[in-house]
Amino acid sequence: MRKYIVVILLTAALFTCCSKKDTTDIKPAPQPAILTYPAQNSVCTSGTVISTTQSTITFTWNSASNTDNYEINIKNLLTNVVTIVTTSTNQLSVNLDRDMPYSWYVLSKTSSLSTTAKSEVWKFYNAGTGTVSHPPFPADNLSNIFGQGTATGTVNLTWTVSDPDNDILGYDVYFGTSSTPSFYKTGITDKFLNGIAVTSGITYYWKVITKDVAGNTSDSGIFQFKAN
Repeated sequence: MRKYIVVILLTAALFTCCSKKDTTDIKPAPQPAILTYPAQNSVCTSGTVISTTQSTITFTWNSASNTDNYEINIKNLLTNVVTIVTTSTNQLSVNLDRDMPYSWYVLSKTSSLSTTAKSEVWKFYNAGTGTVSHPPFPADNLSNIFGQGTATGTVNLTWTVSDPDNDILGYDVYFGTSSTPSFYKTGITDKFLNGIAVTSGITYYWKVITKDVAGNTSDSGIFQFKAN
């Protein structure tokens, strides 16, 4: 009997050892980079001018933990063209069109994991020649809230916006069931529009045009949602 007990105990111990997970090979996930330049909402970014239409901007950020390389994403906010470049250092020089608004962020990556970490998204103007007034950055974070504070069958629209000159005059909203929505309301000074009647099951499209006192405008691009 003792022999059988010993065999059973050894088998249980072996099973327990084999079932333990080896945690020594678990790699920590990369951490988000902290952006440093171009600064958030900066308007005097000029970099190194290489022509009347382009300049070289050197993007920099603080090194992130557990990271082997970085993917920098730069978006022209007027043309929506996105430039994606990978680097193993915490800075990168890129040629960009002048007198244009951009947004940018950095993804931290590691070769041992598919997990990535995204930095904040910053915006800036690549300065042009003699520019004294800048268009507002396009409205973003467009969202819709159904029936909150209003009657059933209505929707509230909200958005956020920033402007390097702090001279926003107001907003025009385009709204409708067409993928190219028609003009809906002008002269909006708040960053929301409440109580718009909608029909359940119908898809709606909308966008926001931001205007400043100098006559400059920016287009958010078209967003869509399906009514509840």
